[in-house]
Amino acid sequence: MTVQELPGAGASHRSTPPPAWRPRTDAAPLLPDPEPYRVLGTPAAEKLDAALMRRCYAELVRGRRYNAQATALTRQGRLAVYPSTVGQEACEIAAALVLEEQDWLFPSYRDTLAAVARGLDPVQALTLLRGDWHTGYDPREHRIAPLSTPLATQLPHAVGLAHAARLRGDDVVALAMVGDGGTSEGDFHEALNFAAVWQAPVVFLVQNNGFAISVPLAKQTAAPTLAHKAVGYGMPGRLVDGNDVAAMHEVLSEAVRRARAGGGPTLIEAVTYRIEAHTNADDATRYRGDAEVEAWKAHDPVELLERELTARGMLDEAGIQEAKDAAEVMAATLRDRMNAEPVLDPMDLFENVYAEQTGRLREQAEMLRAELDAEEQS
Repeated sequence: MTVQELPGAGASHRSTPPPAWRPRTDAAPLLPDPEPYRVLGTPAAEKLDAALMRRCYAELVRGRRYNAQATALTRQGRLAVYPSTVGQEACEIAAALVLEEQDWLFPSYRDTLAAVARGLDPVQALTLLRGDWHTGYDPREHRIAPLSTPLATQLPHAVGLAHAARLRGDDVVALAMVGDGGTSEGDFHEALNFAAVWQAPVVFLVQNNGFAISVPLAKQTAAPTLAHKAVGYGMPGRLVDGNDVAAMHEVLSEAVRRARAGGGPTLIEAVTYRIEAHTNADDATRYRGDAEVEAWKAHDPVELLERELTARGMLDEAGIQEAKDAAEVMAATLRDRMNAEPVLDPMDLFENVYAEQTGRLREQAEMLRAELDAEEQS
């Protein structure tokens, strides 16, 4: 039965929606560029801020060394697991540098480097992955939410904090980081929908590194790009080269400024690549080939910036060596501190669970205390 065959349809049937219907917003300005936005290697690089780019370079070099040291710590048994960001350092560094002191960073489990670049002690950033503590740092002190292992659950939290800050009149922007796999979660949809409806001051950064563990992006979504998903929620989507730190810094800065000025949220897709395995427990050779990895190594974020800056006379051999030396000092300090045996108290399990302990939690604490006392006496 067609619409016109329905009882009472007849002449009252309209082939188009009634005049009261109209788009809530013009979709065209929300669409991302057809190609990832780039700065390095383009005419736009002529306007680079030399001081900012030298700082980015130093952070990229330190970030690469941090990744290498953290990966080595897993092999030495000092870390239970480490999700490396080798190849993704430009996304991590740019995300940290565009935020003001009062802003909040909402990282995923892979974003310890972003937290360190924002000023967090590297040992505190790795404490969760070591299994020593609930988080390892005070989120309020550092304005960095706990590292989120469940996919995308930090995104609604970022929206809630940003919306609450705006209601209080606080000058706060939340930047939420997630991988391409996280965009397949319901939390991603809920966060973007609420953020757009409330016009919350939040920026969503999707690091599209090609795989959700072993699942390639093509098996997760049929969207033209992940940035296109923004249009369905009524926010702008930006597509950017995630290995170009200058482009990342520019696009993220624009989104943060827009959010701070009351313009609402932005969804940014950074096209990058996970050079190393998902974690030390993953065998990436089972689902991707060496040729693919080597092709992305030729688009390395550290080398891209180094070539651009040296070609433009903004960086010399002394500057390169200075960055490497500082990175080695950081790695040596991290190694020494992580090799020290931590002093752990099992009773800490019951701290920071509730503002006021529940009766059940008190019972469990008393039970554990009795077991520990019995062990000491035996």
